[in-house]
Amino acid sequence: MERLDAIDRTIFLFLNNLGTPQWDGFWLFLSDKWGAIPLYVLLLFLTYKKLGPKKTVFLLIFIALLITCTDQLSNFFKYGFQRPRPCHNQEVFRVMRLVKNSCGGKYGYFSAHAANAFGVAVFFASFFFRTYKWFAIFLLIWGIAVGYSRIYLGVHYPGDVLTGFMVGIVFGWVFYKLFKTILQKVGYDI
Repeated sequence: MERLDAIDRTIFLFLNNLGTPQWDGFWLFLSDKWGAIPLYVLLLFLTYKKLGPKKTVFLLIFIALLITCTDQLSNFFKYGFQRPRPCHNQEVFRVMRLVKNSCGGKYGYFSAHAANAFGVAVFFASFFFRTYKWFAIFLLIWGIAVGYSRIYLGVHYPGDVLTGFMVGIVFGWVFYKLFKTILQKVGYDI
């Protein structure tokens, strides 16, 4: 386990130190939950266009449950594993870039940002794949970029982000399948 931790720190320092002040604002914006509002509005519009009002509300309930599950599971793991964020590890902090004004909570395993973003990306990529393949691919790239932003900003190790991606993939796919199955059982097809 110590060897994996050392590899994670080495990769973190490499990726984190690739950053430059010229790009800091972009990665801060991408990592900020409010920065994704235009994307969420577009998702809402495309969903409404495809499903209509009633099924869109139903989908929004599933998205809220998806984010709640990934977010709370992340908190459970953070306090269960109690792995300090890079910015709370004095050995790492001396040689890293902390772009944000604050580091966040003390523990970082695993990244809720990565899990939430990738869960939403996988759910909607699955939902839109037949009609908007390009958009489905864009959503997955966006999810990856949100995860990387957490490393860039100095608040998560790559292992935190990769675990968040895996959790997001599982929950995004499961919630999409549940959503689709329930709609089909009540006579709707998507």
